Amino acid sequence: MFYRPENGHGLPHNPFNAIVTPRPIGWISSRAAGCTNNLAPYSFFNAVAYEPPQVMFASTSAKADQDGTKDSVANIEETGVFCVNVVSYALRDAMNASSAALSKEVDEFDHAGLDMAQCETIDCGRVLAAPAALECRLTQIVTLPGAANKVVFGEVVGVHLNDSCLIDGAFDVTRFQPLARLGYRDYSVVRELFSLTRPDE
Repeated sequence: MFYRPENGHGLPHNPFNAIVTPRPIGWISSRAAGCTNNLAPYSFFNAVAYEPPQVMFASTSAKADQDGTKDSVANIEETGVFCVNVVSYALRDAMNASSAALSKEVDEFDHAGLDMAQCETIDCGRVLAAPAALECRLTQIVTLPGAANKVVFGEVVGVHLNDSCLIDGAFDVTRFQPLARLGYRDYSVVRELFSLTRPDE
């Protein structure tokens, strides 16, 4: 099968959602200038640089009560900060609950039944139960083609790690089993690892 996206694919579900998988989930917490906390998962998310450490996430739709974007992007545009919370398998239901389309006045931490902790370097909340969290300062927001496509880039200025996941000096993801987004309504969980040595090592 071959198709041109501008002509449509003719399938009941968009296959593009299932091609680039698995994708890490950036559970983005932000705070409006008026102090309302927001929490939302984004599967267009990744780390993009080591030195200094930097991350990105993309928002691809808009809400009626925001000006052409979502709460996360609007908050970050106002405050210049956000936090990336890592989603463990144990937090899958809370993550899903926080994806609901709610009014910008609603605190998703409360809606999802999550305890919030204050970040150390930025004025933002984080998911207390998350195995890791990255405190970020906005570096730039890039507008992409499309009605509401925006990519948010941030520099990581603080890192929280759950001590129970540190084994012999390494951050062991099997201790918390990170969730990954697949296509459609599907997710996966990381439980097994294997290593490969690069040819030049």
